[in-house]
Amino acid sequence: MRRWLREHGLTLTLLGLFALSVIGQVFAGWYTENETRAHHHLAEAELAAYLGGGHFLSSLFENWESEFLQMWAFVMLTAYMFQRGSPESKHPDEASPQDQDPRLDAHNPDAPLPVRMGGAWARLYSHSLGMALLALFLLSFALHAFHSARSAAEDAHMHGETAPSLLSHLMSAQFWFESFQNWQSEFLSTAVLIVLAIWLREKGSPESKPVAAPHAATGTD
Repeated sequence: MRRWLREHGLTLTLLGLFALSVIGQVFAGWYTENETRAHHHLAEAELAAYLGGGHFLSSLFENWESEFLQMWAFVMLTAYMFQRGSPESKHPDEASPQDQDPRLDAHNPDAPLPVRMGGAWARLYSHSLGMALLALFLLSFALHAFHSARSAAEDAHMHGETAPSLLSHLMSAQFWFESFQNWQSEFLSTAVLIVLAIWLREKGSPESKPVAAPHAATGTD
């Protein structure tokens, strides 16, 4: 058990932090929602009702959407573009193991099954990470859009106004403000990591070059 925890500690810790953050978001959002409702002389929302409401679900998927967009863009851009000196980039002038033709390993018994199957399966598997992240982004975007429209309808009802349709909400500045405010921060933070890692180090992290590596060294090797 101890060995298993050590080998999977990174994922378990991140999932634990995710769970704690969601719990924090739930109760902070619930408190904020009830403050707003009290201001409009409405009864407090039960926790279960809040969890199923547009306010919470819209904010939840709004953030998931931006994170999956960031990961997809990072994976795809680093496949084709370079930043000399960054450990987050392939070397622009040297062959990279990530670009090796998977057919060369088709007979390796330890290779993933799609690689050993070859053909369309291997080609599909060669881009499976990007496709999975793109699918998660599109799903999160759709859920954000749907629940953001619900949140707008709930807000309109609170103010005695007509609720906007889903289509009209998708065309509204408010919806795109919600998305762009998160997207810009994700692209900025990724660019900052790529650039700072040229000159700065974090001993022990695979996201950093070795501490003694020259600034011009690209990649982590």
